[in-house]
Amino acid sequence: MELRVLRYFLTVAREGSITAAANFLHVTQPTLSRQLKDLEQELGKKLFIRSSHSIILTEEGMLLRNRAEEIIDMVEKLEGEFRSMKETIGGNVYIGGGETDAMRQIARIVKDLQLRYPNIRYHLYSGNEDDVTERLDKGLLDFGILIQPADLSKYNYIDILGKEVWGVVMRKDSPLAFKDTIQAEDLLNVPVICSRQAIKQTFSKNEFADWFGEDFDNLNIVTTYNLAYNAALMVDEGIGYAVVLDKIVNTSTDSNLCFRSLEPRLESGLNIVWKKHYVFSTAADIFLKEIQEKFSNSLN
Repeated sequence: MELRVLRYFLTVAREGSITAAANFLHVTQPTLSRQLKDLEQELGKKLFIRSSHSIILTEEGMLLRNRAEEIIDMVEKLEGEFRSMKETIGGNVYIGGGETDAMRQIARIVKDLQLRYPNIRYHLYSGNEDDVTERLDKGLLDFGILIQPADLSKYNYIDILGKEVWGVVMRKDSPLAFKDTIQAEDLLNVPVICSRQAIKQTFSKNEFADWFGEDFDNLNIVTTYNLAYNAALMVDEGIGYAVVLDKIVNTSTDSNLCFRSLEPRLESGLNIVWKKHYVFSTAADIFLKEIQEKFSNSLN
């Protein structure tokens, strides 16, 4: 299976038609059709359902699209690492994590490194713990930022200084906005917007279940989210109250939203992690040394 053919396949999947993909790739339509037919024969599976004007991926085609995207990402990452092996230090550092104010600490490290290594580029990937660790395990990320509690058994890690505070974002005209803090009983009779990762952690690590107590199953969770920005839009439209980390949603005087911390106070630490025995590029190794120096007192 050739990378060129995988790129052809991804272009067809993206464009939705052989004609449009052929125009984009600057190849003839018969050539592209033959390449796709050969790919289907090689895999022994039908990848497309063809009509007169468009194509639709089969279930096997959707699987190949996902895997092909990962392969192409990995190849491009590898090519970038080899391009960086020059006298002038450059290259790429891939960092994944959720939405937390801890990213500000990472940004400060990046800013310091830019002065010394202006040819290093940084690529940020946003996702929850499952998203980030999956990409770490596949080598698509160099580093991940995980909110505690998290399974760190497969990784080397450093504790990031400080704690993230949990609370509730709501409209300023909401009935609970007059309160200084939010208690569990306040959330039992209102629609709640909660991160998918928080729900997962509830069942596997019990942090949120412990905070909510025995009434957790009585919460009216109307929406789950992956990005707090989208949760904030839901809150602004009056969908419900969002349980989020502090400082990641705009609650300034110009915003319709406000933040109230949970009572009793609920905090989470964070770790920056990387795979054990992982071979870093020159750029990623420089970044690692910098974070080790920055957080040296908490190195594990």
